[in-house]
Amino acid sequence: MVASPVIRWAVFVVVMGFALPGRASAQGGAAPSAAELRQAQSEVDRLRQELADMRQQYDARLAALEERLKALAAGAPPPPVPAPPPAVPPAAGSSKVFNPDIAVISNFLGVAGRNPHSDQPALGLSEVETSFQAVVDPYARADLFLAAGPEGLEVEEGFVTFNTLPGGLLLKAGKMRAQFGKVNTLHTHAIPWTDRPLVTQNLVGGEEGISESGVSLSRLINNSFLFLEATGEAYYGNSEVFASPRRSKLAYVARVRGYRDLTEATNLDVGGSFAYGPSAGTPDSPSLDPDATTRLFGFDATFRYRPLRRAIYRRLQARTELVWNRPRSSDLAGSTAFGFYGSGEYQFARRWFGGARYDRSARAFDTSLVDSGGSVYLTYWPSEFNQIRGQYRRTHYGDGVKANEFLFQILFSIGAHGAHVF
Repeated sequence: MVASPVIRWAVFVVVMGFALPGRASAQGGAAPSAAELRQAQSEVDRLRQELADMRQQYDARLAALEERLKALAAGAPPPPVPAPPPAVPPAAGSSKVFNPDIAVISNFLGVAGRNPHSDQPALGLSEVETSFQAVVDPYARADLFLAAGPEGLEVEEGFVTFNTLPGGLLLKAGKMRAQFGKVNTLHTHAIPWTDRPLVTQNLVGGEEGISESGVSLSRLINNSFLFLEATGEAYYGNSEVFASPRRSKLAYVARVRGYRDLTEATNLDVGGSFAYGPSAGTPDSPSLDPDATTRLFGFDATFRYRPLRRAIYRRLQARTELVWNRPRSSDLAGSTAFGFYGSGEYQFARRWFGGARYDRSARAFDTSLVDSGGSVYLTYWPSEFNQIRGQYRRTHYGDGVKANEFLFQILFSIGAHGAHVF
């Protein structure tokens, strides 16, 4: 009988579990009370009944399997096999039904060297991000990310996602990072470097980027050749790139992304982005007319290589992003500022990653000033909850200033953090 060894072992464990405490009590000179004996007897009876039920179920399934084998040998259609009894979820699992998943990620950053264009402190806890994420009901989920830094506490993102709309549409509403390019969509702890590229700082708003309250509507188009995602968004103009005192002045973002597996170990991700809205200007150019606008064009490509047989030891990722910033106003000639970065990262051991990045970008409102620089970095993951990174950065600014810096980063987290944009 198939179930007999299981039952014999279960009975043996039950008997020994009650025999050993009784023997220890007898040796210690304390006899069990009548109430304890009744409780132990009732527990044994309950376990005996559960084992009997289990044996009956497995006997029935074994008999059904034997009937199927006989039917198959005789060439007749086999009878159906009874399904196993449904598993009863543990009572502890129900305690999370109304509680969101909570995680905290801290970003400790240090810098050494000389950079007249940076006021970053030598050591500091630059950001602490707390996330609250939960499935609200079968039709929606909610995500809230709070970021605390030297400037105070702010809502980095907070939005609800409706994923069961007609036509395969997905709707988000709340405060979000706009789907422009790759780096703008990533939180600080999710980028593979200690800093953001020069093109992001000069043309796409730096750390804050294009991030404000708005709505986002997207649709997935999946076929046998290519995975496509089309997204359209509208935001209130109050970000580092787009801003206006007028209520009717909104910023608009559109993005098309294509993804394809080239082989079982490689894939390619390509995207094009466009953003349009009222110009926020810069601290150096606050006198732009109220009708000034800014248009952003972006192209990004990511190549990933991860062999299945060595996935935890070897992987390669190469990424580039190109951005054109074209302002329109009576104060500017309408010249276009262009910038890009290219980076490559390779995993050469179980927890070790090394990479390099090259940056070059003009400044948004003075295209005659072009900043460029290069970085090399090394990352070590003690576990999935900690990350240690060192980065050497050399920058040539358009005004003739040169900076050499070494940046040191420690990321540490509490709880399981939900996945960000892939």
